[in-house]
Amino acid sequence: MEILQRRSTTAQVWGAAEEFIRLFHRETPGAGDPRTRLAAVRAELAESGTYRHTPQELVHGARVAWRNSNRCIGRLYWNSLRVRDRRGLTDSDAIAAECFEHLREATNGGRVRPTITVFAPDTPQSPGPLIWSEQLVRYAGYGDHHSVTVGDARNAPLTEALLRLGWSGGAGTPFDLLPLVVQGVDDKPRWFDTPADAVLEVPIRHPDGGGDGWADWGLRWHAVPAISNMCLEIGGIHYPAAPFNGWYMGTEIGARNLADADRYNLLPAVGRRLGLDTSSDRSLWKDRALVELNRAVLHSFDRAEVTIADHHTESRRFLTHLEREERRGRDVGADWSWIVPPISGSATPVFHRTYEDRQVSPAYVHHPGAQDRAQGRDLV
Repeated sequence: MEILQRRSTTAQVWGAAEEFIRLFHRETPGAGDPRTRLAAVRAELAESGTYRHTPQELVHGARVAWRNSNRCIGRLYWNSLRVRDRRGLTDSDAIAAECFEHLREATNGGRVRPTITVFAPDTPQSPGPLIWSEQLVRYAGYGDHHSVTVGDARNAPLTEALLRLGWSGGAGTPFDLLPLVVQGVDDKPRWFDTPADAVLEVPIRHPDGGGDGWADWGLRWHAVPAISNMCLEIGGIHYPAAPFNGWYMGTEIGARNLADADRYNLLPAVGRRLGLDTSSDRSLWKDRALVELNRAVLHSFDRAEVTIADHHTESRRFLTHLEREERRGRDVGADWSWIVPPISGSATPVFHRTYEDRQVSPAYVHHPGAQDRAQGRDLV
């Protein structure tokens, strides 16, 4: 583990703390003069090498981290993020239980609520807990060769590691829920079966399906995209276990998760089902299949009354976010390659402008080793 890389000097923490405390007081009506709070933080740092955010600071820091997420198109509602303060938890059992409760609360019967649960931070004495899993909900990928994986090929290495660690596996379907992998403070990583009642899944049907057999495929996807292997950084304090979610944009499922060749690779099957000429790319069968798969995702979530956004609406919302932030005198960073949707990019307004990919704090970041852990490397 990269414990030393996750630690900062007291001077570094103080510099980041001062910047954040001033931002918090500037943006929070009634917070008052920051000098009193800064004096308390400086004294706490001198005594222990770290400091503790107030509940109000934690909430604002988590929300501003979402506001600063350059790869997220859905930041218009950053100030509505629900913050679950679980900083007192360091044990893997308790953390896993709260992660599953996070899913239940965020799902909200289908009316998905943006939510973050913040666990114990790193301290000079020890690193905080970790969630190895990339998201709180992941589907297994079974197979010993890249071309014959049943399920999500992205998760094949993690699935294999969990099986070697003692997980008995699921039913062998393409949508078996993987266990959640959590590492508590001073503990080894452990896996926890994901309770079925914590995960709402949406069956995927085509709006023009009728009796065409789409239902026979058994396609489905989970309702809440909860990222769980990124670190929340606020004012020099690192919270390495802080799972958070918004709601899905349809293209995340229909144009990436189900369509990418290294994920479920469904475009050839959809093309054949639609009777398209798949013998040549010049027939644009991939493009047509991609649109129909995305239609199916949006139709299915709407039919199930589960929150989802389409890429045209979300693109307009992002420009509204830019306008609001500019009126408040705040610059907005963005990564063009992530903001522009993976289908029909030039048909959306976010395509026709440039952005500065500037990194500011508070932020959600991938620390070194996070992606390796998500693949289950060194799990056994």
